[in-house]
Amino acid sequence: MIIPVILAGGSGTRLWPLSRALYPKQMLDLVGEHTMLQDTVLRLRAYPGMSAPIVICNQNHRFLAAEQLRAIGVAPRAIILEPVGRNTAPAVAVAAVQAAGLDDAALLVLPADHFIAQVDRLHAALTVAEHFARRDHLITFGVVPRSPETGYGYIRKGRPLLDGGFEALQIAAFVEKPDQATAAAYVASGDYCWNSGMFMFRAALVLAEMERLAPEIVAACQKAVAEGREDLDFMRLGEAAFSACPSDSIDYAVMEKTDRGVMVPLDAGWNDLGSWEALWQVGSKDAARNVIQGDVLVHDVRNSYLKATSRLVAAVGLVDHIVVETADAVLIAPRRRVQDVKALVDALGAQKRPEVLTHRRAYRPWGFSESMVQGQRFEAKRIIVNPGGQIVMQEHFHRAEHWVVVSGTARVTRGEEELLLKEDESIYIPLGVRHCLQNPGKITLELIEIRTGGYLGEDDIVRLRRPAGTGPNP
Repeated sequence: MIIPVILAGGSGTRLWPLSRALYPKQMLDLVGEHTMLQDTVLRLRAYPGMSAPIVICNQNHRFLAAEQLRAIGVAPRAIILEPVGRNTAPAVAVAAVQAAGLDDAALLVLPADHFIAQVDRLHAALTVAEHFARRDHLITFGVVPRSPETGYGYIRKGRPLLDGGFEALQIAAFVEKPDQATAAAYVASGDYCWNSGMFMFRAALVLAEMERLAPEIVAACQKAVAEGREDLDFMRLGEAAFSACPSDSIDYAVMEKTDRGVMVPLDAGWNDLGSWEALWQVGSKDAARNVIQGDVLVHDVRNSYLKATSRLVAAVGLVDHIVVETADAVLIAPRRRVQDVKALVDALGAQKRPEVLTHRRAYRPWGFSESMVQGQRFEAKRIIVNPGGQIVMQEHFHRAEHWVVVSGTARVTRGEEELLLKEDESIYIPLGVRHCLQNPGKITLELIEIRTGGYLGEDDIVRLRRPAGTGPNP
């Protein structure tokens, strides 16, 4: 049995304004109809012996991860919530501890934000990796480089390792990110691969190696799992224990020190989509070599990436540029300067701007809300409640609310009343009156919420009780 371990943490700051701290790149549909998390899971479906995945993510992204897996019909083995980021070694240790009781289980560790164009070649590499993992090797996947890249670490190839008709490579050395001249020399030599951050190993073996090479990490993770608790569909790690865990990558903690490491080359159109330039490279281009997504009109534009999400974007005379529009921000940059987007994100963070954290759409366990327009004493929101979803009983001290049902059916509790509202019907919730909203139907409930009052912030809420059967208050 192979258990995919999907590492879905991270924020993807270089893909701002589409990627935000609370809506990171792995949760976005950057290439194709599925999000990167969904694609990571779906590309494994046809591989034999693959079990349901373990997804490890930040607790702030839990509802996004759960909803995206539900949307593609995947019931995960577990969604494990990290209270703080501690790099990849603790994440692998937690997964290995979780799988410790499963005889001969192998872990396939995959970041959730990678693009792979040729899935059949990935599966071929997995077959080789599985063979060597079953023979007590720790496998890393080395991407066959297409160009000299300075943003990746490299792995120097060692001698061929032959076994049972399969061939892998011993690892001569892990190399830090090089400068341009060194990267060019690496690629020209043919002796190096990019370090992909993808791994396969038996759970028991990697745990034993970590106990030998990084015992503090294993001890902290074992304690965090033991002190963890179930919360809805999630497993929350013990916060104090995990926060005390050393932060380290699986490369530094284990792979660079073990004598069991083996590299399997991967030539499958891999890209970590770490910048807008990378998205231009993998995107489908028109005759002028533009990648265009959304409502975009161009005249005399070449070699550019233009994306619109909420309105018309028109461009004239651009060459080698990036233009990305969202409902609350627009990015314009030369393609050669896209790595500097991180500086903008740092500046937004220093100014405590909300655009660095979230979009106007906020995901919840019951669905999502989306801000449409806001004034000094009012705000209009679009509310989507999934079938069976329920918003906790609550009240507000500073605002009143008016709900208009656009589609679906709403069961509303207002004070001591309980009402059933259908399409085109509405209800007013005065300030200070307790209320609850539920979708009792089988189709999505959509309504418009109009807030009025002196303070409209999300923290003007008192949760009075949790909805039946949903666990702690969302």
